[in-house]
Amino acid sequence: MVFSRSILLINTGGTIGMVKDAATGALRPVDFVHLYEQIPVLKKMPVTIDSYTFNPLIDSSNMHPGNWIRVAEVIEENYEKYDGFVILHGSDTMAYSASGLSFILENLNKPVVLTGAQLPLGKVRSDGRENLVTSIEIASAYEEETAVVPEVAICFENLLLRGNRTHKYNAEHFNAFHSFNYPALANVGLHIRYHTNYIQKPNFKALKVHKKLDTNLVILKLFPGMARQAVEAILNIQGLKAVVLETFGTGNAPTDEWLLSGLKAAINRGVIVMNVTQCNGGSVLMGKYHTSVGLQQIGVISGYDITTESAVAKLMYLLGEDLTRDEMMLLLQIPLRGEMTVGDEDRGK
Repeated sequence: MVFSRSILLINTGGTIGMVKDAATGALRPVDFVHLYEQIPVLKKMPVTIDSYTFNPLIDSSNMHPGNWIRVAEVIEENYEKYDGFVILHGSDTMAYSASGLSFILENLNKPVVLTGAQLPLGKVRSDGRENLVTSIEIASAYEEETAVVPEVAICFENLLLRGNRTHKYNAEHFNAFHSFNYPALANVGLHIRYHTNYIQKPNFKALKVHKKLDTNLVILKLFPGMARQAVEAILNIQGLKAVVLETFGTGNAPTDEWLLSGLKAAINRGVIVMNVTQCNGGSVLMGKYHTSVGLQQIGVISGYDITTESAVAKLMYLLGEDLTRDEMMLLLQIPLRGEMTVGDEDRGK
């Protein structure tokens, strides 16, 4: 027997939710009240779809952590009413939002799938229709009464990826996202092939929504020849609580005394410095080369193979949790939502 599932479609904005206005020829937001008229194939799916639309819609470049909390609140308010949630979102900052939601939504036992498009629904070759249909199918996929994908994920082109492992690496291709350090949760072809070994397992605890995020952090990307005064200005920002330090290779940095002393002074003031590699793939391994030993000695912590997007979101989440420094340091170095791999046992699969 086929059970009908219920999905709440949350439209935050972005390219996917646009169609051509017949009168003006300009692109305008889709009226999702008439979703079945836009995508008739949805009528054939055993799914009931309701929609919630942000007003005004948000360009992804304007997406803010406050908007992540707003999305989470919509999910919280409707959590018992629906089997899954699909979020329409602009692609530019989707990896940040997916990462943020993964930390905000603790004990998530239902699918939350973010998707979007490189071309609007109003375009003939839009990738949005397929992305949306596939996302709805994934968000409504259950085995008996257990969700197949009970976590925050991104569905784009032919891949389903863990949300806090993703990075947008291409501005033009339909296949715009990749997860360099963690396998796909599913591959989409003639069939959707779920890789259950890599999907988070539900814990069946009550959903807990964390609504306090602290944004007092910066990303400091190292590059050859960077000016001392610029680095010092960043490290001495008033109220700064954390730095995502984007280093070379496996976590390496220049050994200039002024850089190490500046970072050490910030750490001594209580600023958390997290070492994240600039490379798309691979992990920070402090101590492997001489150029990372100094960072390790002054108290910079390893982000292992976490993405910059996920590091930012994780820090915002933990800084908002009123933790002690020791608690922060511990939680930053262990996976909380599958966002990082500590050790080599799973890397490279």
